[in-house]
Amino acid sequence: MTKQYKNYVNGEWKLSENEIKIYAPASGEELGSVPAMTQAEVDDVYASAKAALPAWRALSYVERANYLHKAADILVRDAEKIGSVLSQEVAKGHKSAVSEVIRTAEIINYAAEEGLRMEGEVLEGGSFEAASKKKIAIVRREPVGLVLAISPFNYPVNLAGSKIAPALIAGNVVALKPPTQGSISGILLAQAFAEAGIPAGVFNTITGRGSVIGDYIVEHEAVNFINFTGSTPVGERIGKLAGMRPIMLELGGKDSAIVLEDADLDVAAKNIVAGAFGYSGQRCTAVKRVLVMDSVADALVEKVSQKVSALTIGNPEDDADITPLIDTKAADFVEGLINDAKEKGAQPLHEIKREGNLVCPLVFDKVTTDMRLAWEEPFGPVLPFIRVKSVEEAIKISNESEYGLQASVFTNNFPRAFAIAEQLEVGTVHINNKTQRGTDNFPFLGAKKSGAGVQGVKYSIEAMTSVKSVVFDIE
Repeated sequence: MTKQYKNYVNGEWKLSENEIKIYAPASGEELGSVPAMTQAEVDDVYASAKAALPAWRALSYVERANYLHKAADILVRDAEKIGSVLSQEVAKGHKSAVSEVIRTAEIINYAAEEGLRMEGEVLEGGSFEAASKKKIAIVRREPVGLVLAISPFNYPVNLAGSKIAPALIAGNVVALKPPTQGSISGILLAQAFAEAGIPAGVFNTITGRGSVIGDYIVEHEAVNFINFTGSTPVGERIGKLAGMRPIMLELGGKDSAIVLEDADLDVAAKNIVAGAFGYSGQRCTAVKRVLVMDSVADALVEKVSQKVSALTIGNPEDDADITPLIDTKAADFVEGLINDAKEKGAQPLHEIKREGNLVCPLVFDKVTTDMRLAWEEPFGPVLPFIRVKSVEEAIKISNESEYGLQASVFTNNFPRAFAIAEQLEVGTVHINNKTQRGTDNFPFLGAKKSGAGVQGVKYSIEAMTSVKSVVFDIE
């Protein structure tokens, strides 16, 4: 019998009447089950969190930081164990899974330290009327209350920790809704906070079926802030359900790598392959299309194609570069994009091959803008090359996307790179490097349908706090 994992609610581990079985995408092996919570059980989670809020926010930053540091230490201690489960649950290479746990511990530690550096301010002023009294305003940040953190399958620990730690150090209480495929990993993260002794109700987990509690957890009046990472359609729905409550959304992307004539093609090829095919392309910040000057396209395509041919294909436990996608639906979608591109004349540079959820890595040359692959986010190991005749054409194609997460520019002319960066409608531009998340103290954001709000530890803390001004007369 596989393990029944429990939710952490008000300091206790609890089962529900019904459960959801979790299977490994690569092998189909049953990994365990998680509770399928009801709406009434969600009410209990939120009620316990709200009850815990006054005492938690009353603690000093130093006291809250101590709990976070303890949780981080436990994650480091258990990184291999948690990483092993994470690797199986989301079909991620074992080394990458362990690294995700370690990185999460680093984020938690950094958030604890950043909380100690949070500052208010004192402002001096008065009315525009000369006869008015002089006034002083003491401005400080206060927690928003209950934060609902919703994490995605591709980084179920890291992108939970990056939400939880800033929320907690700021004095908020948290309810974590991990993805269904990734919920065991989310519960293991919760175990670290529980062992660290975090007070009952301050941090809780919610697992369940979207059809039963999906909308309910978001539109619930107890929630004060919603922090979500996932698909754009779901993010848009959350935005509508949230009403006037603040939200932070990290959504999809169609990140472009723009390669100019003077680029170091070896550097470009290395970063494009790493950016496009890491974790089988299942990253919002993956390089998802290459816009290359026609004069260097042949050379770059050859270099990239050779590197892609050398990628290893297999299972997570083998630390293969390309592993099965998260589910059949994802693989079917990628296959549909591949078929559309091939039918419309794009040139595949590798064998088109799929086995179950495993889609072999593929580069398409001479992709045109009438193909779905030029615009839609595959979230899989397929990379289109679009040849362009000018920088202006590259910028135009990049900006015509409904997404605006990140972009890369490869050139040895840095003034030109900065000029291009200013014109790109994205949250982050990388110069001579792959698109990627981090470092975690940098701002992370998306334009258009790629998100709302600014992440990065300091920015996340600021987002999940509200400003209060206390004003008094001094004369």
